Amino acid sequence: MANEKQQIARKQIKSVTYLGIAVNIVLSAVKIVVGLSAASLALVADGIHSVSDTATDAVVLVGSYLGAKEPDQQHPYGHGRIETFSAASIAAVLIAVGAGMIYYATIAIAEHKVTTPRVAILIAGVFSIVAKEWVYRITRRIAMQSHSAALYANAWHHRSDALSSVAVVIGFISLELGFEHGDQVAAIAVGLMIIWVGVKVIGDCLRELTESAVDQETIDHIKQIINANEQIRRWHQLRTRTVGREVFLDLHILVEPELNVTQAHEISERLERALDEQISRPVNITIHIEPDIPELRK
Repeated sequence: MANEKQQIARKQIKSVTYLGIAVNIVLSAVKIVVGLSAASLALVADGIHSVSDTATDAVVLVGSYLGAKEPDQQHPYGHGRIETFSAASIAAVLIAVGAGMIYYATIAIAEHKVTTPRVAILIAGVFSIVAKEWVYRITRRIAMQSHSAALYANAWHHRSDALSSVAVVIGFISLELGFEHGDQVAAIAVGLMIIWVGVKVIGDCLRELTESAVDQETIDHIKQIINANEQIRRWHQLRTRTVGREVFLDLHILVEPELNVTQAHEISERLERALDEQISRPVNITIHIEPDIPELRK
């Protein structure tokens, strides 16, 4: 069941990532050509950002492929951490892109470079906003369904591209109103937004690598499933962590002391099936069975 969930999630991730690649190729070409012809630093930077989106799309594909590999002797808990490192690498690209945009925009202001507002800049910016916000929403939905940190980071990469196009449009409007450095200031604003997203994604990756528990909503759902089993008298030592898209869960359950080994095992098996069926993401479960006696109650 868990492996089936992994395969379904991988297909969804591949499909939405290929969509992102196609959109990024078109947008990067349009924005760079229009930006160079109109001498718009913000639009050229926005186009380069779309190119970086294509690179991170490739990282997502590689990460999801390697992360879905079956456990082996060297990696008994699977290869899910590869997806975590993929997300971190995407975040690093985001931070580098944002810093580069701020640097070049600052140099342009210092050298008193002025951009002439052209309608083509506005058209390219609006087209990019609509396209990238659409891709962001689709990618984020699949990321939430599949619990893919790398895809979630890539979704934010798409949205940061949409935000950078918003800044391009704002820069165009400010130029029309007479603020000669509006284009460069817009590029700086975009850079800061992109860096913020990158830092946030890295923070999420670090929380996973430090073995943090899954989100509270999932924990509450797990507790409800356990409590729904009337044959489990008590339970304790519930622990969770994530490895890529997979949840690793272990707990101790207390059952009727007079049960034989087979009966106790059946209770454990039933609980494992319920958890696997009712939790949307892949679950790796370890259950320790104990007799319900006073000295073991906690």
